[in-house]
Amino acid sequence: MIRQATPADAPDIAKLIVLAMGPLAAAFINGTNPNDAIPLFEHFAAIPGNQYSYKNTLIYVNEGGVQGMICTYNGANLDVLRQPFLKYISEKYGFSGLPEDETQAGEYYIDCLSVFPAMQGKGIGKQLIAALIEQGRRNNWPAVGLLVNESNPLAQKLYTSLGFEVVGEKKLLGTHNRHMQYKLM
Repeated sequence: MIRQATPADAPDIAKLIVLAMGPLAAAFINGTNPNDAIPLFEHFAAIPGNQYSYKNTLIYVNEGGVQGMICTYNGANLDVLRQPFLKYISEKYGFSGLPEDETQAGEYYIDCLSVFPAMQGKGIGKQLIAALIEQGRRNNWPAVGLLVNESNPLAQKLYTSLGFEVVGEKKLLGTHNRHMQYKLM
């Protein structure tokens, strides 16, 4: 079942975010072990008003609990949603980087899509994307967008099979990515 996340889901959301981000999660805390960033993302997943908030997250739940998540927001709100996170990691961890804009107005951006390893390959990611696209149609969003690392052709192939198209290239904290969109209008 797919449902809107709640603050109680923050521990699982945080683990899934770190799973998806890998070394990037560690970079935000000036560390080397991504798992050390779980408390950071748990903090932000549990509160409103930031890009990793439960309010921006749909989760897939089965009898075993939360198995996957998709975190999304209006690209026009990136700066406002990112600000609390950047301020916090600057003050608490001394992070001084400024990530490039990964999205912009005119798309609903998939910041993070993640499924626990034991449940991967069972269509959960596709179901989460389908639920988001349906939500987009109901809300008249023009497009759903995401970044896929150029070193991950399998992910790009998956997104292409779901109807996403490459619309550009974007750098994000030193990584090279393809910007893909699913047009809704």
